[in-house]
Amino acid sequence: MTTHAKPVEVPGPDHPITVEPAAVHVQVRVAGRIVADSQNALRLQEADYPAVLYIPPQDVDHSLLERTEHTTYCPYKGDASYYSIPVGGEKSVNAIWTYETPHEAMSILKDHVAFYPDRVDEITVS
Repeated sequence: MTTHAKPVEVPGPDHPITVEPAAVHVQVRVAGRIVADSQNALRLQEADYPAVLYIPPQDVDHSLLERTEHTTYCPYKGDASYYSIPVGGEKSVNAIWTYETPHEAMSILKDHVAFYPDRVDEITVS
């Protein structure tokens, strides 16, 4: 049996990724509950994709989360783990992803979480 190593890519001119403080207040709500409330979010801009806000773990109400078996892999960031928000029902399954052990180039994202906007009720940025 042959095992294939996952490819590891480093951001560069052909696939730029920038991460910087978002300098905004972010709140994420599901079913009337505040799941995340942060003034310390990071804004990740990857190539031509829409920007994504990553929220530090201390600004997330982990009591509302339930880890799932779902995983994905990004050659630039690493293995992503997922969480559902049970109070949001079916809509909020695998609503959150996080890189617990990101590749070195993206180590700043360690344990920060990001939300799929269509799987939560509201993400407000002010």
